[in-house]
Amino acid sequence: MNSEVVTDNPYGFWAALEQGGPIAWTLFVVLAIMSVGSWFIIFTKGFEQRRMLKEAPEVEKKVWAAPSLKEGAAKLEKNSAFRQIAEDGLRAFEHHEGKLTDEIDQHEWVSMSLNRSTGLIGSKLGAGLAFLASVGATAPFVGLLGTVIGIYRALVNIGIAGQASIDKVAGPVGEALIMTALGLAVAVPAVLGYNFLAGRNKSIMEKLNTFAADVHGYLLSGARIARPSQAAPASAAAKPAAK
Repeated sequence: MNSEVVTDNPYGFWAALEQGGPIAWTLFVVLAIMSVGSWFIIFTKGFEQRRMLKEAPEVEKKVWAAPSLKEGAAKLEKNSAFRQIAEDGLRAFEHHEGKLTDEIDQHEWVSMSLNRSTGLIGSKLGAGLAFLASVGATAPFVGLLGTVIGIYRALVNIGIAGQASIDKVAGPVGEALIMTALGLAVAVPAVLGYNFLAGRNKSIMEKLNTFAADVHGYLLSGARIARPSQAAPASAAAKPAAK
């Protein structure tokens, strides 16, 4: 009866890294850190965006159906971006003292506060996207560096042996191809994740800016900005929150 002898593959992934030495391991660790960081940002920002997109339709029911903006904002979650905008607008409206030699009126004061609030939220939403962009742009070149080193080692082995035998070049060439594949495997998800998150951030910011405009119009005129889908006239809007 024939018995099969199991041997380690001398041209496998880990064998190629071991043959590559400290440089190959360093590049592998760098690519691994890039990959873990990219997937962490993709998942965390994706869940954050999903929560905000899910909350946007509820704002219409909770905020604008309430007797006042302050009561409507209180119905939202404490960490809600929409609640932050509403509370910042209310705070600016109620605490404007008309000083500064009257150079800034209430309209501009509330507008500045709302713009600052949406800007801070936009910065928070965009956190981490620069890392994804950097990974997508640099990971292929990190892998390419490993490729160059692997090819160089193959040429050195050929020069030492005096002939291009497969056993002399298979290891270094395999290392080069593995590094190329790792660089692409790290870069592609980062680029796709960046485009996906950036597109959803744009949609979220449009909703936040629309809500901020509604808050601004409500505080200063007692009515939201009219929309084609709104059947109720402006006169049917709730009373201003300041009263």
